[in-house]
Amino acid sequence: MAEEKLPTRAEDFSEWYNQLVLKAQLADYAPVRGCMVVRPYGWALWENITAALDRRFKATGHQNVAFPMLIPRSFIDKEKHHVEGFSPELAVVTIGGGEELAEPLVIRPTSETIIGHMWSKWIQSYRDLPVLMNQWNSVVRWELRTKLFLRTLEFYWQEGHTAHATREEAEFETRQMLDIYTDFAVSDAAIPVIPGKKSDAEKFAGADTTFSIEAMMGDGKALQAGTSHFLGQNFAQAFEVRYLDQNGQLQHCWTTSWGLSTRFIGAIIMVHGDDQGLIMPPKLAPIQVVIVPIYKTDEEKSSVLDAARKLNAELVKAGIRVKLDEREGQSAGWKFNDWEMRGVPVRVELGPKDVAKQAAVLARRDKPGREGKVSAPLADLPVTTEKLLAEVQQALHDKALNFRKSNTHDTKNIEELKRAVENGFALASWCGSADCEAKIKEETRATMRCIPLEQEGQAGECIACGKPAPERAVFARAY
Repeated sequence: MAEEKLPTRAEDFSEWYNQLVLKAQLADYAPVRGCMVVRPYGWALWENITAALDRRFKATGHQNVAFPMLIPRSFIDKEKHHVEGFSPELAVVTIGGGEELAEPLVIRPTSETIIGHMWSKWIQSYRDLPVLMNQWNSVVRWELRTKLFLRTLEFYWQEGHTAHATREEAEFETRQMLDIYTDFAVSDAAIPVIPGKKSDAEKFAGADTTFSIEAMMGDGKALQAGTSHFLGQNFAQAFEVRYLDQNGQLQHCWTTSWGLSTRFIGAIIMVHGDDQGLIMPPKLAPIQVVIVPIYKTDEEKSSVLDAARKLNAELVKAGIRVKLDEREGQSAGWKFNDWEMRGVPVRVELGPKDVAKQAAVLARRDKPGREGKVSAPLADLPVTTEKLLAEVQQALHDKALNFRKSNTHDTKNIEELKRAVENGFALASWCGSADCEAKIKEETRATMRCIPLEQEGQAGECIACGKPAPERAVFARAY
């Protein structure tokens, strides 16, 4: 399996990605076009992502809930921007139990509408607020062009939904969740992201304001890696979500929603992977350390496996996610390649000479060859391994940040922007007009990714019309 080589990233990045997802056994194509089967290794990565986010959500007072997958069609139609945005992507159920349904049901593309309906029953007074909910589920959006993890017809995600008494509270929540996504991406996934505001053309259907985190992939394209929406009172008005304030006046709530999906797995693959396969950030890696025993004779096998099993138990005790590769009939070299393909951050090589010296060789996945190898006493291995995992985590982040910086260009006109987005990000001043945004998109095939919250440098004249521009935006071609 692992011996077939991948195409290189330089010759065909897209095909490198497709084959890597299959060969590393993260996912496979489902019998229904556009759907995917997430395999155990891919799901283990998703579980680590969910755990890292869930911990942060709960620390900020959010509770998990479960709403139904089927939503009455009329609910989607209630909020006009929402219906316009989602109609082409809806999967609709018209028959149930052999009978035609009186009202068609939509398989949820997102849950604002059904949650709004329930909130209108549950929220009565200011004492019921804020409501801070999140659910882990899958949603369906009828996509025509699909790619494993990045864009599938059904995908897994979390969707947060909150209701507040004031605009200020809801705006604070929207930004807080964006900060949580940013912290998760940087600290756990080792992916530097640009948090920013979407233009009106790119915002969520039904939102007043959408914020996103944007990441640069290994081919210079952008990936929207998480979004947080300030919904104003749009859904509260559509679904009559109201509360009695302290003066006994009826007010509409202010709401938010925010989500991060399995496409984040695509980001991890494309930001960190190399021509040998995946490179997993240690904090999220399903397997952080793999032990590969090396022996020729039965006598060697017995002593090496004894030492390897003892070491395995010590690493487990130290809280490290470890795998001892005892597969028969495969050479050590074959196993090295296999675990490199799967991106395990640290490999421990243990042979008879190592056992005699009471030491082992540790190889870092992010530094190929001799440069990434160190020898360490078996007695110190749990401590050495933890230190090495922390070094790999930091090195992956720094490498990705340097890559983004060196492929991000300041641009003063559309020609410069066109060149910059061939294989990177363009920073450009923009006047805020939708016409200028559309013109840039048409001439460069790049979209405005976001208006960064942290503005670097001074905004000058709009790149499209030359009028004074209040801020600078990031433009790129995107997944």
